[in-house]
This record gives sequence, C-alpha cells and structure tokens, in this order.
Amino acid sequence: MTEAVLGIIGGSGIYDLPGLEGVEELRVTTPWGEPADALRSGRVGETRVVFLPRHGRGHRIPPGEINYRANVAALKQAGVTDLVSFSACGSFKEELAPGMFVLVDQFVDRTVRRESSFFGSGCVAHVSLAHPVGPALQALVAEAATREGIEFRRGGTAVCMEGPQFSTLAESLSYRAQGYDVIHMTSMPEAKLAREAEITYAVVAMVTDYDCWHPHHDAVEVASLLQVMDENRDRAQRLFARLARDFPRARVPCPVGSHRALDGAILTSPAHRDPALLAKLESIAGRVLRV
Repeated sequence: MTEAVLGIIGGSGIYDLPGLEGVEELRVTTPWGEPADALRSGRVGETRVVFLPRHGRGHRIPPGEINYRANVAALKQAGVTDLVSFSACGSFKEELAPGMFVLVDQFVDRTVRRESSFFGSGCVAHVSLAHPVGPALQALVAEAATREGIEFRRGGTAVCMEGPQFSTLAESLSYRAQGYDVIHMTSMPEAKLAREAEITYAVVAMVTDYDCWHPHHDAVEVASLLQVMDENRDRAQRLFARLARDFPRARVPCPVGSHRALDGAILTSPAHRDPALLAKLESIAGRVLRV
C-alpha cells in the first residue's frame, strides 16, 4: 500500500498555502535544475501535502520560462502521488463567468518553446496522453467543491497558449468557434510531465475573464484580473482545505493508468540506453528502469 501524498501547484495569485501544520521548507535540486521555489511540506489532518508556487513567490517567472521539468521532478522526489494544479484562465463561454471553477479534463497544446519530456535521445519513451486528467482524482476535487458550495463545472477543454501576451481577437474567436472552454498558459507541458512521472494529475481552472471575444469584455486587463484572482484565491484555499481533509490515506489506482504510465512505454533496448540519461531518470522512472 502506497501512502497518498497530495501535491498542490499554485498558479497566478496563489503563492502560499495556509492551513498546513508542521510545515517544512524543502530546497530540492533535480537533474533538470531548480524548481520555481522551495517546496512547502506539511499535513492537513492525516494527509501529507506538498505545495509549490508555479511562478515562484512574488510571481517572478513568466509561463514560458518556468522550468516545468524541475517543478514536476521536485514534486516526484518529495513523494507526491496525486497533483492538483490551480490555474487562472480566460473563458470562451458565456456561462463560464469570472469566479467559476472549471475542472478541465482535456488540453490543446499551443505552446512552442517548452521542454515537454524527461526522456530523449538515449532513452526513448512514449506514454499515453489520451486522458491526461485522472478521473478519480478529479472526482475528489469535485466532491470537495460541492461540499464547500463552490460553483464549478466538471469537464471541459483548455487551450494552453505560449504567452505571456494574451490572445488576439482572431485567436480568441477561432478557439471559441472550435468549442473550447477556457484558455491559460501553464497546463502544458505540466500534464505531460506529470504523466511521465506517474503522478496522477488534475486541474482547477479558475476563470478570471472572458478573454477578448466577448463584445462587452473586449480586452483583458491585469487590474481587473487581480481583483477576481483575490476572490478566486479564497475559494481555492477552501477547496484545498476540504480536499486535503477528506483525501484517501492510500494511493487510489488511477482508472486511466497514470500510476503505471511507464509500463511498456520505453522503446530503447537496455543495451542502447545512455547511462548519463538513465542516471537523471532514476527518480522519475526507476520503477521500470530497474526491472
């Protein structure tokens, strides 16, 4: 039986996690460099929680310059089994108004500059990403939101754009026409790397605006976003506290197999694997590499 360790990544507006007891600050070094900030490890009741502010405290790192590999690797090294990512987003649908939480389960990757895999030349692996969000973990998030009276919608597609600029009107109208639900800048390659690390992943997309497609909200302005983010932060902290209190003590097998995503994924034969890359991969893929 594996202990469940709940990881939380805080997005824009969420740089700390009140309510943790016995907090220890962990400075973690990974083979892929330094994560965005020190990890904060503690407990809520019997649940061990590890928190990382995605952009660093004070929001120092823009989306395209985040070391996503180091962030996910650091959480893996800290023992995280289940990861919930909080992310500010824009909405493409009238009913997904600012203040609404969307538990997205699909992504369209429009990023262009980010390292998206721990694997590479010398050890090639292909994991399934058909269902990037763990449905059992998402169900726990939905239950916590329901119990806290937080308005949310379960399911939806998020476009992950490169940023740091917001969308053009043409882009916004195009994404809306394709039926996508929200847009943000950080779920990719985060979800891909979590899957490679066999960490079950879920996203809470916190709507701050209507992007620029809406005729009465035709520009995204930072000042208005900050006000909504303050309100969303309070809801996010309530959601986190409830989720952590009710979290299973043992890791629940993921229905889409994220907990064993590397089974059969590595194609490079043992004789042709690069020893230097294998050493880097030990904390990510040691379970299958040592077989």
